[in-house]
Amino acid sequence: MHRYKFVLTRPLQFLPVIFGISVVTFILVRLIPGDPARNILGTRATPAALASIRAQYGLDQPMWLQYVYFLKNLANGEMGKSILYKIDVLKLIVTRIEPTLALVVASVVLSVLIAVPMASIAARNAGRAPDHAVRIVSTLGIGFPPFWLGLMLIILFSVELGVLPVSGYGATIGEKLSHLVLPSLTVALSLSTVLTRSLRAAMIEQLKSDVATAARARGMPEGIVFWRHVLPNSLVPTINLLAVNIGWLIGGSVVVETVFALPGMGQLLVRAIFSRDYMVVQGVAMVFACATVLINFIADIVTVTVDPRVTL
Repeated sequence: MHRYKFVLTRPLQFLPVIFGISVVTFILVRLIPGDPARNILGTRATPAALASIRAQYGLDQPMWLQYVYFLKNLANGEMGKSILYKIDVLKLIVTRIEPTLALVVASVVLSVLIAVPMASIAARNAGRAPDHAVRIVSTLGIGFPPFWLGLMLIILFSVELGVLPVSGYGATIGEKLSHLVLPSLTVALSLSTVLTRSLRAAMIEQLKSDVATAARARGMPEGIVFWRHVLPNSLVPTINLLAVNIGWLIGGSVVVETVFALPGMGQLLVRAIFSRDYMVVQGVAMVFACATVLINFIADIVTVTVDPRVTL
């Protein structure tokens, strides 16, 4: 159990990271050109009305004092009140978490289901035609931007074939799943290419390892050697890479949700930026940051569990 001691100390190391992210987010949000009060009242608003709105949301206070209020709200489990939606930011974010969470989970599952077979085929046929085909496909996949890939999938499956919905999220479970197919496939096709290349390289290395050689010497069939020894030992670097890319996926959901009109946190963030809704932008950014930190923490735990040789 001493290998898991980092579970007790690692959360304390995350606190400076979260604090730094809160400072950067707070400053960058207020560097966005525009005035939230004028966005609400319009261009013909009187100076008195503008001053009233700024005072109502604390925008007339010095920036350092606004940041103190922001930290105070976080300490109380609050994120302020949305200027645009007129409700608490935390409550607003809770209503948008489900589509984003469903998109991330579905995308990761699809990515793994695509990457593991492709990497296995390439590694077991290293240097031959199947390996070259997988490498070409994965290289091409890296070059396709998600927004372009999403549009192509919409044209193919929604416009031409008419088998999947173009956009939205639906109301029932069945409708939600059908609406998630194209967005999650868009992300999975981009993410799986990176995972495939990493996993393929790790598998090829493990196929030449002493463990695999010893297993073959004992008369173990090649298929069992691969699935019992090669694949588990190849997962450690891929798990870490997947954790990093899930962080990218959380931030990249902004693009995918916009393309497919998913009412998730990404779409909420885009609208909040355009409307200069500072509290919502800060709240969503903090949730994204905390989720990324948490995912990397879970990845560390999984890495130590999969490979007993690893200590953190």
